[in-house]
Amino acid sequence: MTRIRLTALALAALTAAAAHAQSDKIKVGLMLPYTGTYAALGTAIENGFKLYVEEQGGKLGGKTIEYFRVDDESDPSKAVENANKLVKRDNVDVLVGTVHSGVAMAMAKVAKDNNTLLIVPNAGADAITGPLCSPNIFRSSFSNWQPAYAMGLVAAERQKHKTAVTITWKYAAGDESVKGFKEGFESKGGKVLKELNVPFPNVEFQALLTEIAATKPEAVYAFFAGGGAVKFVKDYAAAGLKDKIPLYGPGFLTDGTLEAQGAAASGMLTTLHYGDDIATQKNKQFRLAYAKTYKLQPDVYAVQGYDAAQLLAAGIKAAAGDLTKRDAVVKGMEQAKLDSPRGAMTLSKAHNPVQDVYLRQVDGQSNKAISVAVKQLADPARGCKM
Repeated sequence: MTRIRLTALALAALTAAAAHAQSDKIKVGLMLPYTGTYAALGTAIENGFKLYVEEQGGKLGGKTIEYFRVDDESDPSKAVENANKLVKRDNVDVLVGTVHSGVAMAMAKVAKDNNTLLIVPNAGADAITGPLCSPNIFRSSFSNWQPAYAMGLVAAERQKHKTAVTITWKYAAGDESVKGFKEGFESKGGKVLKELNVPFPNVEFQALLTEIAATKPEAVYAFFAGGGAVKFVKDYAAAGLKDKIPLYGPGFLTDGTLEAQGAAASGMLTTLHYGDDIATQKNKQFRLAYAKTYKLQPDVYAVQGYDAAQLLAAGIKAAAGDLTKRDAVVKGMEQAKLDSPRGAMTLSKAHNPVQDVYLRQVDGQSNKAISVAVKQLADPARGCKM
């Protein structure tokens, strides 16, 4: 009997020790694209996130970070299953993802259903901080509306264009991006003549380039990213359109793609919440540390991953390291004032970044910020009931 009691006590002690050890860790579930069109973007986000954590000694709020990874394959049909692997199988404390807007919206639903903390480090789907907004859902990147709306203003006001054609992949991010551009462009007297699209991730553009040439707009606005952006920009130049009809887009058209695009991207104007040469001490330090650590130059995706970790750290600090104090975590994240490589960043009531949107120009292998297109632009968060 005594031996049985001792064994039971020993097991209880081991269980308590395990529980205590677990409380010293924060489980972060990275659900990102590690294969396919957006693979490089997923890697940059993870690199940026981990860089910030390493700068804090590998801990946030005194807690060791334990990572769990799932390749989301940029496939919305697998999104719920993949998110549940992290939430229900791995019991992560926070979900971080993703790039593809369709996948991210499914992740947001899983996060809401399970009351899991979610930080979106890229996908700009307006709905995430619109109708799907929730106290446990945050974004460290942008809404699709933000850079698109800013470029609409630039094209009409600064570039004095009166007509435009838009072209994109036919999915949530593309639809919302061209809608944002149209809103900004037409608010200043411009007119979008045609809205062209191809199925995601199709990169056969020739027929639509022929249609653009025949329409003869004063400007073209394109939303593509990753490998699709490389192909479109090169095809646009090869079709002889580059010097005839200026091509504009959100910064994703040229971020992380310039080496592959080469001369085809030269001189292109884009709008985004980050530029390689933002002249702040924070950005200089970030770029140096990233290049030293990963032997790569950072891009906007790395910045968004870095700031996702900064945002999480603010919440953990506010809760004194206890993620079970959800109200304190949320309040800490809501009130965060991040010293980001992009510049000053706060969050709107819908948990979307309020940030400067820069006008950038491709110069060699760099997206140079030449001015601020719109200062501290906040997404309208249409449909958010929070």
